Amino acid sequence: MVNFFVLALGIVLVVLAIGIAIYLASARPFKSPESVANSYDQWTQDGILEFYWGEHIHLGYYGSPPQKKDFLEAKADFVREMAHWGGLDQLPPGTTVLDVGCGIGGSSRLLAREYGFSVTGVTISPQQVRRAQELTPEDLAAKFLVNDAMSLSFPDASFDVVWSIETGPHIPDKKAFANELLRVLKPGGILVVADWNQRDDREKPLNFWEKPVMRQLLDQWSHPAFSSIESFSELLVSTGLVEGQVRTDDWTEPTLPSWIDSIWQGVVRPQGWMRYGLTGFMKSVREVPTMLLMRLAFGAGLCRFGMFRAVRATSPSELQTTASGQTVESQ
Repeated sequence: MVNFFVLALGIVLVVLAIGIAIYLASARPFKSPESVANSYDQWTQDGILEFYWGEHIHLGYYGSPPQKKDFLEAKADFVREMAHWGGLDQLPPGTTVLDVGCGIGGSSRLLAREYGFSVTGVTISPQQVRRAQELTPEDLAAKFLVNDAMSLSFPDASFDVVWSIETGPHIPDKKAFANELLRVLKPGGILVVADWNQRDDREKPLNFWEKPVMRQLLDQWSHPAFSSIESFSELLVSTGLVEGQVRTDDWTEPTLPSWIDSIWQGVVRPQGWMRYGLTGFMKSVREVPTMLLMRLAFGAGLCRFGMFRAVRATSPSELQTTASGQTVESQ
């Protein structure tokens, strides 16, 4: 028994060492929106991310306090919890939704299938659009287009709901992103955003170990910068398009198990990297150090999982009041 434990521990250490070596030698820093598109094109084409993360390329929801859940089911539950938190489950079938940063369309399909919404998903990755179209039944009200989140191709006031999950960290111009999300929303429409955020360093600057960790989190997954929950809320208000207040919440606790669960998938489902051979194995272990750093960052308070809900103003007087008030409510 002891010999087996030693052998297993040795294997884990060797795999981790390989992952760290590949990780350090193959950073993917943000260079331009095209570099983000290229990264997602590659991840989509090789199929490994989809095999392990399923159709939902985002974190899961495990409750508060977190409960043990199936990894893939937790991801679908995240979409349902976000829809409930944003009040979308009170909207009628046929509601038009724009899913900004839709990935391969998991959230779009769930919103169309379970709520009867008419969903348009957009991503900067042509390969994600192709894969989303392949996975979507013809009779489902969900379609997918290539679009830049900083310059959406839709007219003003096009959608009843604008929805976005874990897209903001890839966006270099956060102000343009905030403006576009609200610009294409109809007056009275609902904006719901879920994003990785860093702690507000205006209140508490990053310390000696947090700075290099944040640098790695940015460079390894093509992120130009993380907003804080507070700063992105302020950007939404500063558009002058928000009615009343921006509602925010911190979902770090219910999403935190996702990071270790995502690594554990490679252990309990080795057929994934076995299917893709040595290249698949190398690509899989290459992501382990970043996921461990993400777990460290979110667990230690360096990063936070932010939720945002805003309503677009319906009249000029509301626009003026909101623009001058600059009020943000945190719940």
